[in-house]
Amino acid sequence: MSEQFRHIYIEKGALDWPRTSRILKHFPGAEAIMIDHYKDVFNRRRQDVSLQIANRSLILAVRQGEAVYPGAPVCQNFGRNYFYYASSVMNCPFNCEYCYLKGMYPSGNIVIFVNLEEIMAEVDRLLDRHPVYLCISYDTDLLALEAVTGYVLSWAAFAADRPGLSLEIRTKAALLSGWDRYRGRRDLIFAWTLSPERYAEQMEVGAASLAARLKSARKAIDAGATVRLALDPMIFQPGWKQAYAELVDQIFESLSPQEIMDISIGSFRISADYLKQMRRNQVFAASVQFPFVTEAGYCHYPAPLLEEMENFLREKLLIHVREEQIFSWEEGLR
Repeated sequence: MSEQFRHIYIEKGALDWPRTSRILKHFPGAEAIMIDHYKDVFNRRRQDVSLQIANRSLILAVRQGEAVYPGAPVCQNFGRNYFYYASSVMNCPFNCEYCYLKGMYPSGNIVIFVNLEEIMAEVDRLLDRHPVYLCISYDTDLLALEAVTGYVLSWAAFAADRPGLSLEIRTKAALLSGWDRYRGRRDLIFAWTLSPERYAEQMEVGAASLAARLKSARKAIDAGATVRLALDPMIFQPGWKQAYAELVDQIFESLSPQEIMDISIGSFRISADYLKQMRRNQVFAASVQFPFVTEAGYCHYPAPLLEEMENFLREKLLIHVREEQIFSWEEGLR
């Protein structure tokens, strides 16, 4: 990470935040460029997202306005009535072919909002009204950026004395140390997104290998952290049944079913608007060029294929785990 950013753009309003100077210390060789507003760089017209991802810049900014949003219908709420996600970082350090962020954002650069406390205050206002199930790593991979931001540890400290708050931290990273600090924290759910090994190699550039993710989950469990597995999104490819059957076998060679909180499953689905942009940027990416069905503004596999894929994976998982441990994205629509 220390060699990744050659240019760091800094909003004038972010310059005096202590977190800004702490982040800058990680990149002593980067050129710092002052800007008025992060959108002046992030929202520029006619950007080449693929080129930027190969040579990212970092933007340090102050979040203005809303930063906590209700979860989308195609995201899983795990039976929680008050499901939200928070955006303290925009864009991910990995380069997954099918990632919806490539359709959501006009830029491949990464934005870190340094006023984390103000985002947390927004969560407090929600907690005054009802409990909150909050996903803090949807628009990025916070664990992958933890050495730079420390945001996972900050969110954990924030949640420690707020009994109505549960946090999910989703990741494709492979941290092997530091898990003892999360021992016994049932309010913190560390969720590893897992894909078949050849999928990870082909489509999840920069992310940890399947073996490394499972090793990281093993370390977290051994330290007493709460672990969820996300086999989501399932991607159709020739040979997908063998790939996902092997994935399930590899999971339970490394982890015991009793050690896992739950498992989410779901086939690929995405906003039609996001998919349109992703197709323009990735004309040779089979995962996004598939002839999807569009329904209520979202694209997904045709119903027979969708049901075949998700039912196949569910049956494989039921060999190892209880039915109540498996969540699918459609349950959030009921």
